[in-house]
Amino acid sequence: MHCPFCGEHETKVVDSRLVAEGQQIRRRRECISCHERFTTFEAAELLMPKVVKNDGTRQPFDEDKLRAGIQRALEKRPVSVEEFEACLTRIKHRLRATGEREVPSRDVGEAVMQELHKLDQVAYVRFASVYRSFQDIDQFRQEIDRLSSNQPSASESSSEVSE
Repeated sequence: MHCPFCGEHETKVVDSRLVAEGQQIRRRRECISCHERFTTFEAAELLMPKVVKNDGTRQPFDEDKLRAGIQRALEKRPVSVEEFEACLTRIKHRLRATGEREVPSRDVGEAVMQELHKLDQVAYVRFASVYRSFQDIDQFRQEIDRLSSNQPSASESSSEVSE
C-alpha cells in the first residue's frame, strides 16, 4: 500500500478490525518514511454474473437497477432499511451461488419476487404487476387470490391462538 502523503511503498498495519457485518476489514496503517497514519478498507471482490435479457442481449449486473426496482415496489410500505438491505444481499447471494457466469433476467425477477413475497405482500403484487406485465384488473385479482389461498384466514389464525 502506497502512502497517500509521501508515496512511500512501505507501510505497516497498526490495527485491523472487521466492519460492515464482517464484509470488510478496516486497517489503520502507518507510513515507514513520514510516519503519517491513514485508514484503508478491504473487501472481497465478488463478481456478479452477467444478465441475459429476453432479447438475448447481455448486460453487467446492475445493483442500482435492482435496488431502484425493489424500492419502487416497497414505496410507503412498513419495511425497515435493514430488512431491505438484507433482501438485496440474499438476492445477490442467490445469483452468485448459481456459479454461472450468466443468468437469465427471468431468474433475477423470480429471485426478487420470492424475497418480496416473504417481505411484504403489497410490494410483491406491485412488483409482480410490472414484472409479469399485468394487463387488467383480473390479473391483479388472480394474483391476490393466489396469495390469499396460501395463507390461513383470519378466523383460522385466531382459533390457533385460543387453543
